[in-house]
Amino acid sequence: MEMNTITSPIAEPWLGQGERGWYCIRTHLKHEHIAAAHLRRIPGVEAVNPQLRLLRATRQGRRWRTESLFPNYVFARFVLETMLERIAYTPAVKFVLRFGGRVPEIPPGVIEDLRRGVAELGPKVLTDAPVEGEEVEIAGGAFAGMKASVTRVLPGKQRAQILLEVMGRLVPAELSLDLVLFNRREAAQFALSRIEPAGAGRFDASQRPDLISV
Repeated sequence: MEMNTITSPIAEPWLGQGERGWYCIRTHLKHEHIAAAHLRRIPGVEAVNPQLRLLRATRQGRRWRTESLFPNYVFARFVLETMLERIAYTPAVKFVLRFGGRVPEIPPGVIEDLRRGVAELGPKVLTDAPVEGEEVEIAGGAFAGMKASVTRVLPGKQRAQILLEVMGRLVPAELSLDLVLFNRREAAQFALSRIEPAGAGRFDASQRPDLISV
């Protein structure tokens, strides 16, 4: 599966002709919000950068983070025939996603489902947590720096039960999630875990943008 970039430096002006469609835009690393802001300044262009606000565990304790649902991707609606090159040379845009000589169009319903799903998650507190069996690091207290294995997560209490190896023996303990460091899940995984029980299959944030409507 080949993804090509557009190499011509000529930017064509928007003529207001033709039908607008939704397309996937690859951005520079961690520049999704910058690319979306620049795209919105172009007449006739609509840009969507789905984001979630997450409570993340760090060495300094829990911190709020705003993260893109699709890292390094945004979606833009424009007239392909007249605006493709201008979009491709927008600041923070890396390229417009292509497969061979074709630029795949994303069905409008997919974008609407993304918007609706993110809106439903908006008022909820999304807290990162480890999973059972995952190896974690203790961030503070008497066991700071030690590795442990998670045996159970207690989301209601914001605590985790773990097994620590102390002097060759496995010792059970229960710690606040504020003291446990683990591999972070992507924002899309939060969306799936919160949306699927209410409407399975409607909001599939696990799909890579470059596989939508191919």
